[in-house]
Amino acid sequence: MHADLAAALRNPVPDTLTGRLREFGSVRGRAARFDPDVSPFGGMPLDPTADDWSDLAALCGPGNQVVLVRAGDGPPQLPAGWRLERAFPGVQMDGSAAPGEPDDDAIELGPADRTEMAELTARTEPGPWLARTAELGRFVGIRHDGRLVAMAGERMRLGGPGAAGATEISAVCTDPEFRGKGLAGRLVRAVVAGIVARGERPLLHASAVNTGAVRLYRNMGFVVSREMRFDLLRTPEPPPVNR
Repeated sequence: MHADLAAALRNPVPDTLTGRLREFGSVRGRAARFDPDVSPFGGMPLDPTADDWSDLAALCGPGNQVVLVRAGDGPPQLPAGWRLERAFPGVQMDGSAAPGEPDDDAIELGPADRTEMAELTARTEPGPWLARTAELGRFVGIRHDGRLVAMAGERMRLGGPGAAGATEISAVCTDPEFRGKGLAGRLVRAVVAGIVARGERPLLHASAVNTGAVRLYRNMGFVVSREMRFDLLRTPEPPPVNR
């Protein structure tokens, strides 16, 4: 694996926002944060200094939330004023050995489908979905009687294009009425096929406690490569105003 990609996989947000998706966020010093209508994710070095925490707080604004994404097996050590509101232990899964397969029923989703995509994610809660999340990459879906019932797509893009890069699969979801029919697996394979066609490595993240999802992805050829953290933090509140 390329050395730069190996580092990016452990700390994906700064690499993504200083690289191929730089137009979707802001960077200050060594800290980075997606635009708040794109993703709640933020990041900084795995061994952050006080300046890194200050830079991330400045990017987010006082008293606001951010999901800190990083490799690790425990919550971050927070400086004074920061609050951990929810801990999300996760795993990163490598799809290098996952066989991608185009699907004739998988349709490309575009701007005209955004309302239905938002409605489907609201019903299924596959992870953060905001007003501009769909702009991050290619999304495909399956319709039944004209209604969007399953979807999967791309989110973070790490490293360079081609063999030096990787693309994260995200927003894998199926309407509750259509679960158990293998639609999610078919769409993940279709997304993998598109990523592999660009010469890149597919990867995804899953909740460490969602054993069903991890088992599904293992059966598709993904392997757990490292423990990850997705921790919901709140930045320090603004100082009180003296009257």
